[in-house]
Amino acid sequence: MDLDLHTFAGVPAEALTDAAVRAGAERTDALLAIDPALAPPSALAPLMRRGEKPGFVVEDMTDVDAFGPNGVDLPDSPLYLIQAPDRGDEFENASPAEALEAITAGGRSPLLLTEGLLWVLQVPEILERNHCFMTIGSRIRKASGQLDSRTPALWISGGTGRDGTTRRDAPKLGWCWWNNRHTWLGIASAGGRTVG
Repeated sequence: MDLDLHTFAGVPAEALTDAAVRAGAERTDALLAIDPALAPPSALAPLMRRGEKPGFVVEDMTDVDAFGPNGVDLPDSPLYLIQAPDRGDEFENASPAEALEAITAGGRSPLLLTEGLLWVLQVPEILERNHCFMTIGSRIRKASGQLDSRTPALWISGGTGRDGTTRRDAPKLGWCWWNNRHTWLGIASAGGRTVG
């Protein structure tokens, strides 16, 4: 509410507080999420903070809002809970393709990009240098029907290349190739999604 997310998502402030009360405000095993259609990544990313540095979307990801749920069933509600979110550190150095098989075999679901952004907004310390994460539940389906080979990820900028030195240590929304491995990127997942 401090970030005014409810206003641009078109959700009354009371709906957020009611959802938190229903879920149990003292819980630490769930996150409150907003339907991705109401809170696009391009609007959420700049709200991330690391110290005084605001978050940003990499320059070559102008289609960031086109990354939508793929193979993920969402509750029919503007607000829902992400149960037992996990950064997926055990999948560091695994490709998204490899991790997806293990995640689903374990009865879990890959995290969406918007869910990852909302997690960083609610628990900023989850984005930790050398232990950041991909959100492989969000993909782009091309006109041909095939999936785009990129997958979104959240990490901390090193201030190199097009990021620019002024963005060093800022939270960054970027992408990785679906079949690539990164030793410093986990692959985040959820234990489930429920309304209240």
